[in-house]
Amino acid sequence: MEERLQKIIARAGVASRRASEELILAGRVRVNGRVVTELGLKADRQKDRIEVDGKRLVSEVPVYVALHKPRNVVSTLRDPEGRPTVADHVRGTGARLYPVGRLDFATSGILLMTNDGDFANALLHPRGGVPKTYVLKVQGVMSEDDLTPWREGIRLEDGVTLPAEARLLRHEGDKTWIEVTLREGRNQQIRRMGEATGWPVMRLARTTFAGVSSEGLRPGEWRALTVDELLHIREAFGVPKRIRGAAMGASSGPVDYRRTASSARAGAKASSRPAPEAAGAAARSRGPAQPRVRSRANADAPSAPGQGPAGRIARSRANADAPSAPGQGPGGRIARSRANADAPSTPARSPAGRTARSRTDVTAPATPGPGAARSARSVRSETKPRAAETRAPRARGRERR
Repeated sequence: MEERLQKIIARAGVASRRASEELILAGRVRVNGRVVTELGLKADRQKDRIEVDGKRLVSEVPVYVALHKPRNVVSTLRDPEGRPTVADHVRGTGARLYPVGRLDFATSGILLMTNDGDFANALLHPRGGVPKTYVLKVQGVMSEDDLTPWREGIRLEDGVTLPAEARLLRHEGDKTWIEVTLREGRNQQIRRMGEATGWPVMRLARTTFAGVSSEGLRPGEWRALTVDELLHIREAFGVPKRIRGAAMGASSGPVDYRRTASSARAGAKASSRPAPEAAGAAARSRGPAQPRVRSRANADAPSAPGQGPAGRIARSRANADAPSAPGQGPGGRIARSRANADAPSTPARSPAGRTARSRTDVTAPATPGPGAARSARSVRSETKPRAAETRAPRARGRERR
């Protein structure tokens, strides 16, 4: 998509849009190898090769930051008077950020900063109606009736204000704390509204902007906006266009991210199901207890398929005459052979079961297979010597002849 050249340069983080125009006029910008000196030229940052002072531009990763602006700090990147600026507090982001709107020098609170120009313009446009909530302390004791002009609109030098949401918070002697939510952004609007109604503003702080709160941030700290916050802003105001490539998870201080909506949902899901360690411990504690109780109360019931070793051993002790279930484990086979050795051996019996059976019931027919042959040899070795066993067939052969 083609955009104005100065906008592309500013979005790359080289300079502001006005400073980018000066770079173009100075002949320091090239587009596809050709020097550009006139303003208004458009280019496509995806297709065209754009260079400033011989270095090719690379688009920055979009960064969206919430800063708790302290008092006595200006909301600009540079100040001719040398006062502290908001840029001094977000140097750790690694990107050139500029504020979305401004807060007065003596006002503290939430301030969004970004390098996405479309994001900033959409939130600052008057038709957007972005809500901004302030907490302020005024001189005097206000009542609910005194808030009526704030809720209906106050006439100022530049026109009547839009109706605001206002409510009383508390009284401190002859001072009153109130909360006001505006959907327009005039210069020093809150202070001028207080003066116009006879309630001078003594303290002022912005607590939320476009749904983003300063909660958890100390003055001077910043954090990256969460995915949920960006999704909420995009749903309400249409920006940012893309969220996947944005820088996430950075902060300048110990911010409690559990207060965000995404962490709240994750905590709700985690609380609804046990942790893996707790689930494993509970399963281990329930495993032996359940078969043990079952064998005492109802030992004659057949064992369920896939029952654990404890259940099979308890069952064999109480009801050894019951037939063995298919796929029964070694513990059940050994206990069964001790109590009921006369039962026929099940095919595919394990070596432990065959050995126990051969010791107790030598006369039982052996199941064909290599295991049965080995058990028969072991029995013969215990009953009579090898020589007697080999001479017997020869003697029977002479009698027949």
